Formats: sequence, C-alpha cells, structure tokens
Amino acid sequence: MSASDSLVTETPDVLLAALERADDGIVIVDSAHRVTHFNASAERIWKLARTDVVGRDAEILTLNCLQADPVSEFRDEISLVRHDGSRIRAAISLSSIAHDGAPHRVVFARDVTADAERRVRIGLLHAVSDQTNRAVIITDTEQNIVYVNSAFTTLFGYTSGEAEGRHAGELIAGCHTDRKAVAKLVKRLMHGGRRGEAEVLAYDKEGEEIWVCARIDAFRDKKGRVKHIFALLEDITETKQLRSLQQLIMGALADEVPITDIADRLCRRVEEIAPDVVCSLLHVDAAGLIHPLGGPSLPEDYSRALDGIAIGPNVGSCGTAAFYGEPVLATDLETDPRWQPYKAMPLAIGLRACWSTPVKAKDGRVIATFAFYYREPRAPSNWHRRIVEACVSLGAFAIERKEARAEIARLAYHDILTGLPNRAQLRHLITTAIDACPTGSHIALAFLDVDHFKDVNDTLGHAAGDELLIQLAQRLREQIGPEDMLGRLGGDEFVILLPQRNAESAARVAADITEALGAPLRLGSRLMPMSASIGISLYPDHATDIDTLMQQADAAMYMAKQAGRSTHRIFSAEMNGLTEQRLALIAALRRAIAEGALSLSYQPQIRSCNGAIHGAEALARWHDAVLGDVSPAKFIPLAEECGLIEQIGLWSVREACRQMASWRRAGLNIPCVSVNLSPINFRNVTLAARLKDILAEHDLPADALMLEITEGAFMQDSVAALETMNAIRELGVGLSVDDFGTGYSSLSRLAHLPIRELKIDRSFMRDIESDAGALAIATAVVRVGQGLGMTVVAEGVETEGQRKTLAELGCDVVQGFLYAPALAPFAFERWLIEHCAEQARAMLGRLGVGPVGVAAVKRSA
Repeated sequence: MSASDSLVTETPDVLLAALERADDGIVIVDSAHRVTHFNASAERIWKLARTDVVGRDAEILTLNCLQADPVSEFRDEISLVRHDGSRIRAAISLSSIAHDGAPHRVVFARDVTADAERRVRIGLLHAVSDQTNRAVIITDTEQNIVYVNSAFTTLFGYTSGEAEGRHAGELIAGCHTDRKAVAKLVKRLMHGGRRGEAEVLAYDKEGEEIWVCARIDAFRDKKGRVKHIFALLEDITETKQLRSLQQLIMGALADEVPITDIADRLCRRVEEIAPDVVCSLLHVDAAGLIHPLGGPSLPEDYSRALDGIAIGPNVGSCGTAAFYGEPVLATDLETDPRWQPYKAMPLAIGLRACWSTPVKAKDGRVIATFAFYYREPRAPSNWHRRIVEACVSLGAFAIERKEARAEIARLAYHDILTGLPNRAQLRHLITTAIDACPTGSHIALAFLDVDHFKDVNDTLGHAAGDELLIQLAQRLREQIGPEDMLGRLGGDEFVILLPQRNAESAARVAADITEALGAPLRLGSRLMPMSASIGISLYPDHATDIDTLMQQADAAMYMAKQAGRSTHRIFSAEMNGLTEQRLALIAALRRAIAEGALSLSYQPQIRSCNGAIHGAEALARWHDAVLGDVSPAKFIPLAEECGLIEQIGLWSVREACRQMASWRRAGLNIPCVSVNLSPINFRNVTLAARLKDILAEHDLPADALMLEITEGAFMQDSVAALETMNAIRELGVGLSVDDFGTGYSSLSRLAHLPIRELKIDRSFMRDIESDAGALAIATAVVRVGQGLGMTVVAEGVETEGQRKTLAELGCDVVQGFLYAPALAPFAFERWLIEHCAEQARAMLGRLGVGPVGVAAVKRSA
C-alpha cells in the first residue's frame, strides 16, 4: 500500500478537511468513474454544487483526460468548458491512488485564466516593444537591466542576453555622459515624483557616441512602491543635435550677426554636443592665407599665430587640407611630419591630434577649414564625422552668404567694370576729404571725359569700349599718388580726388595724365589713339559743397572739350554761364521735339550719267524763337548726349514719308528719300515693324525710303543691330552707309551685309582734283561699291571739276552745293521744277528743238 493509500485509510477525516481547505479544486473519481469527492474550490471552478456532482458520473466535469489510462499521469493547461457553457483557462493535474484496494483518480484544478490573459498581454507588449524604433530598457530598482527591446539592440549593439543583468549605467554611459541628470530623475521617481526626461550622451557597444532623449518612468505596485524603472530612449543625434547647429547658423544670419561671432557660436555648440573635441573654423582668403574665424576654446595667442599663414602641402592639418582640398587627419601631432614646424604651441596646451576638413564654395574654391583638436592621439568617431559633415555645409553657407553680402555692398559703392568707387562712394570720399581738410589747404576735384568715346563704341562695339575704359582706369591709377582717389561716375566719365592740391599742383597732374594718354591703347589687334578732356574745381576756393564742386568741374571739362579736347581747364566764374547755356539748350531741344518745332530740309541727289533726280536726303533743322537757327552740328551731338537722338530719328522718318506722299500726290516724281538714323535706332528690334507701319500709313512703297547709317551701326558686334538691318532689307527699305571711308570698315563684313548704297564722305571731295590720295580713296570706294552691286553716292560736291572727276571715275550719284543746299520743302519743289525744265531744255537742245518748244516743255513741267 502506498503512503497516500495509507493516509486515506488511516486518517480520512483529517485528510478530507485538508482537501476541503485547499486553494486548488480537488475531485476524486472512483473506479466506476463516479465522483466521490468535490471540494469547495472545485465548486467555484466548475460552478457546480457538490450535491449535484458527488455520486454522479465524472463525465459532468468535461475532462477528456479522465478517459485516458487510469495509471498514466497528466499535467497541462486546458480550456475548460463549464456546465453553464462558460469557458476558463485551467491548470489540470491528474494522479492515481488506491483506496480499499480499488484504484481512484484525483484531479487537481486551478483557474489560471487571469495568468493566461496576463501572459497574452505581456506577449503583445513584447511584440509592440520590438516594433517601435525607440529603445526600451526596464531595470529593477538597483538599475540592473531586466528587459531590452530589439530597437535597443539595433541602436546600441547589445543583444538582450548581453544586456540583461547588467547595470544600465555601466552598459551605455561613458566618460561624457551626464550621469547626474539621470540619477536625479531616478531619485525623484523613487520618492514618488513624476516621470521626466533628459538629453544625454550615451555610448554604443563599439564606444561610438549617441545623443539620446531619455524619458524615464517607474512601474509601481498597488501600494505605490517602485518595482521597476522604465526608460524610453530616442536617438536625437540627427533630429535635434545636428538640427540645432542649423538653427543656430540660420538664426545668426537672419539677425545679421558678424561672421566671427557666428563661427564662435558654432564652435561652442559643437563642443557642447561633442565634449571631447576642441573646435576651430579658419577662413582662407583669395590669396591663400589663413585667418581665424572661430575657436573660443583655443588660446588667443595660438589663434593670432595662425593669422596670415599661407596654406601649403605641409602646413599642419588645416593648411594642408586647404591646399589639397581634402580632409587631413594627424592622429599624433608629436610625430606627424606636417606638424613639425607648428606643433609646439598645440602640444603646450594639451592638444595631441587634429582632424581638419576643407570648406568649399559652390564653385569648388576652398574658403575655410573646419578642425577638431583632440587631447589624446586618436581618430574622429562616427559622431564627429557626422558633426563635421553638417558643419562644413553650414559653414560654407554662412561664409558664402557673408561674401555675397559683402560683394553686394561692394557693388553698391564700386563700378562693376573697372572696380573703381562709383558715384555714391565718390560722394562719401569727397565728404570725408572735405571734413578732414586742414584750414588753409585745398582739395582739387578733376572731372575726366574720354574724347570721341562714342566713336569707339559705334565703330568697334561696346566690348572694345569696355576694354578701353578698363585700360584707361589702369593708366589713370599709374598717374596719381597714393593719397589720391580715382572713381568712375559712369560711361566715359571719371573723377579724381586730389587732397592737399592747389590749382598749380592739380594742373600738373592733369598735364601728366594728358601726356600719358598720348600713347595709344591696344584693343585686340588694333592700336587705338585716345585722349581725354579734364576739368578741375577747387575746395574751398570755388565752392564748399560737393554738388557745386562737381558741377564746376563738369563745366570746366566741357570748356576743355570746346578748347579742342586733349587738354584741361580749371574752373572760372564765367564758366557757370556757359554751363547754364548748355542746360538751357538741352531743355529747349526737348521742348522743340515735344512741340514739333523741328523741321526737315531736303538736298537733291543727282545721277551722274544723265543729271536726273536720284532722290533727296532729309536733314533735320531747328529754328528756335529765342535761340534762332541752331546748327545740326550743335544740336545733333547734344541729342546723342542727352538720349534724344532715337526719338529724332523716328520723327525724321515719319516726317520724310509724309512729305514724300504729299509730293507724289502733287505729281512730283522723287524716287527715294534718305533719312539719317543713329546706331541706337538699329539696336531697337521693333524698328522694322515701325517702318512698315509708317510706309503703310502714307501708302508708300518700301523702296521709296533709304536709311543712312554710320559704319558703327554694322561694325559693332550687336546681334540685335544686324537682325534689325536684315529685317529692314527684307522689308524692301534701302540701307546706305554714310561717311564711308572715315571709320574702320571691314570690307569682308561689308560684302555680307544688306547694304544698297555707299556714300563717299565730303572730306575727300575738297582735294579730289589735286590730291592723289583723296582721288585714290574715292576711286577705291567706287570700285568696291560697284563691285558689290551697290550704288555709290558722293556728297559735298561743290564744283564742276569735282563732278567731272567723279563722273570719270564712274560714281553713280553726286550730292552737294553744286546743285543745291538743303532746301525747305517748298523751295525744294521750286528747285525740282527748275531742274526738270533745265534738263528738258538741254535734252531738246541736243535734239535741235527751238525756244518755243522749250517754253512749252517748261509750262508742262
């Protein structure tokens, strides 16, 4: 008999009392499969009264395990369906005993539904925890780790097996971790305080730095006692720490903080998030010299020692990095060959290693270096590399933006073409010089204007004009002293400020400049002669304010031009009147244009072969009620200076076409009218369209209009001008080159341009009968023009001898006082009638017709 059998046999009452008080449900089933005992705990589990169970078949308990071999043991957790249909989770243990020689089965049952649900919840929590990207640590009250999730493993490199049981501080804290901040939070929790968070520098399994935001809380029992400490760790290396650098730079730039202060702030912030480095930012200027920008933790004498050092292949880490444009790491300054001439100072202050990275502008220039110094021989960590990657971009942005703003400021006060101070800066310089002028001293202000600069632009193009101004500025710099200041007002006007110079001294400077400009400038393959007119005013003799001084120097300059150019004049009181006259003339010209006070006169052009009318040239004239007749030689250059010439040109075309239409309606047959236009007109891409509209308005064919242009209009490299000329030629309007032979014409270009007519300049006519050179030039122009299929017109013909010479050369058309000056429309009509009658008389005379026939022809004309 077994011990249990003996116990049941010998002390049944005691045993039954013990079974009744047991926490587990206990059921005894006899060999006939009937329930013989059903304790109070069993009643609660099955929700059945023992009176309803005892003596009945054990089938009522819905335990399949009772159907098994009576001898076998059973232990399992099952889903138990109770009599009322409800279901619980039960832990079942089944044993066999003998009583009165018969086998009995004892069932031990425990309701574990709550435990099972808790296990399910814990499993779900584990699954959720492993899905989050935040590291989870659970420790006991002694901060020994009891659980970590998979994100912790990913972030720090420790498996759960390696982490569990280890002290959290020993596992992920390091030499620069703020242990006090974490300890303070834990202490607060242990004393019943609320959860909190701290940003701390942690270290992974390999010793690499990771900035984390640690949110720390406690798990408590029902009595509020702390059972476990829970920490949720978020990697803020990128999202917060590196972004804080960006916010720092952007905020400083927005606040217009000086670049040196920005660099210091950046270095301080870097040293906060990377406590084991000393940070430095050096600027590299255009000459390759180093200048400290930021390095607040470096001694001032060390930073000063770096200032002005030239970059090179063996100039420490920074100089070498800037030279090669690549990062340079010196893990031990003591032995690194690049540091041997420079190592004493950093070693003396405890710096043993240096890693420098070049900062590059968008165009690839190295504009700075960003360096980390270390207090022990070592290489940068991954965290340090990430910091530098961010700081190099931010540093480049900050330095380039400051450079851009400095360039904008420079451009605001300096001329773009020559780099000289501009009008705004000159006013500031003059004001400063006047304020600093000692009593009894003088300041000379010289205005310089290039002579015939417009001819260079018109003939060789604006690129050549710009090059001339650049070379002129350089030549002027060479002629002034170190205390003198040169600036450009705009166009071809320069100003020279001469402190401590009286009239005599300023005149000597002007004479030296005039002499220096006597040597021609080289523009490409050309040697270009040049000169300038200079006007000088004196402070305080002539004026004490800037505006008056400048006006007086300007007036003196115009007097120098009127004196023949390539000279200088010092201001005198009578010049004010001349300046006022010029301004009055400009104002009167503007009024004349606005009020339609200009007029056109017409000079006939005659065919050499038969004396017939070829056309007429329309020439602008101005008669002012106060000024009288103003010469075109005076008001046309003035119109070019003050920007009115394009307006006059279009008005001339419109008026000439109106007059041509009027003549044709009256029966006067004038084949073509020529109108002079400025090169400025041809830069306007709408010119052809406007000509088309004007011709249509007056019902004139396109070949009734000829436009006279200077050589500069087609010699300059202006795509717009050439396109305009082609559009005009396609329209059918003729193009005539005026004053041909006086400029710098390229015959190869002329052959490919839409030119219909060449005009020999009047300057060759005076001596064409006696000067072999003038005759040769006229002959060449006629041959070139006719060889290219162009009509050749000679202007300025005043004598019969000139006409005969030109006729012998084969010149197609002549124009000049030999036939008529420029005439008002009515006078031109009378002249044309007389000319036609004379032509008729001559023709009839050749045919033998008498005076009566001639008179009849005259009346018909």
